[in-house]
Amino acid sequence: VLLPAIVRVASDDSWPWHWPLAGVMLLLFALALLMGRTAGTALRQAIELKTRTDQVAMQLRIDKAEAEAARRAAEAASQAKTQFFAAASHDLRQPLHAMGLFAEALRQRSRDPEVASLVHSINESVDALEGLFAELLDITRIDSGGVEPRPQPLRLRELFARLRLHFEPLAFEKGLLLTLRGGERVVHADPVLLERILRNLVSNALRYTDDGGVLVGARARGDRVLLQVWDSGIGIAEASLPRIFDEFYQVQGQRPPGPQQRKGLGLGLAIVRRLADLMEAPLTVHSRVGHGSVFALELPAGETPQAPDQPAGGLKAPIGLALDGRLVLVVEDEAAVRDGLVVLLQAWGADVLALDTAEAVDAWLAAAPPRAPDLLLVDYRLPEARTGIEVLARVRAHWPAVTLPAVLVTGSTMGGHEAQAEQHD
Repeated sequence: VLLPAIVRVASDDSWPWHWPLAGVMLLLFALALLMGRTAGTALRQAIELKTRTDQVAMQLRIDKAEAEAARRAAEAASQAKTQFFAAASHDLRQPLHAMGLFAEALRQRSRDPEVASLVHSINESVDALEGLFAELLDITRIDSGGVEPRPQPLRLRELFARLRLHFEPLAFEKGLLLTLRGGERVVHADPVLLERILRNLVSNALRYTDDGGVLVGARARGDRVLLQVWDSGIGIAEASLPRIFDEFYQVQGQRPPGPQQRKGLGLGLAIVRRLADLMEAPLTVHSRVGHGSVFALELPAGETPQAPDQPAGGLKAPIGLALDGRLVLVVEDEAAVRDGLVVLLQAWGADVLALDTAEAVDAWLAAAPPRAPDLLLVDYRLPEARTGIEVLARVRAHWPAVTLPAVLVTGSTMGGHEAQAEQHD
């Protein structure tokens, strides 16, 4: 349309400005063509860019969905592993438990030094295996959410006394000095979790120390208390420090001094880290190869707990100190464990009634037994989906006027059993 108009204007001799006007129109036409081409190129590039952007966005969504699916699958696999170990822990511990019972019963009965030496070796092996299982099961219990901190004011003196009672014989055997200072301090912490942390740290310190000693100390820092475990052992290389709290990590080339020291699975410090995180307690470590290590745990200071009131009649002696002639009711479905308990309790002088199911207990109660047991020793998990707590409730209801002490035994790490037991205490 525009080109014919330009031609007509250029050929119209009646108008003196026809050539300049035609030139201007031609210039405008050229500019329009150029702008149209530029706009077309820009539009095409914009369309191509949008197409590529949509493709990238689609790929990102696909990658994100795949990553999310992989994450969920990994979490599901991890949770399945945790639940498997937690559920299987009862069955995994039963043979070890039975072996330990039989070994202890054999030790009680044997007077032959050679047999006593063999039994001692068996007990050491059982203790080592139980320690390895305990580390594995502690990890699974923490990961499965079966550990919940219950902080309270805690005087360190009592905790230090238990540590000394447990570890001083080992320190003496290795020629080491075990020192505990600052027992007058009071912290606000879960007593069970804190004791497990300190036991793991002191055990590691003694294991990797062959000369000198181990110091457990507590000192105030404002409204906080710093708990430290020092040792003069072989130390840890600086390059290894960032990984020592990882599961199954073991420092390369580092073995405990002494030919009879087992190395372990590399879970002790992983458990320490997890428990410290549960209590929201900062945990640090400093170490020098050949000089030793120091692990520090920072806790809030607590108010001095009130001393428990002593009963008017004095403290009762633990029933385990006088089992001679006592009737102990054992309810355990695992034959090896049940037989081991019977042998051991009889070696201690107790009269033992051993049953394998809750139904057997019901039948025994229905027969109107003439004597109430002096102690109940009951497995938590029993056949036919019955529990030891049900058995305790049934037996105690049969003799409501008698106070029946009981021990509830479980190898499961699923958690919640303590709370259930407390409700029936």
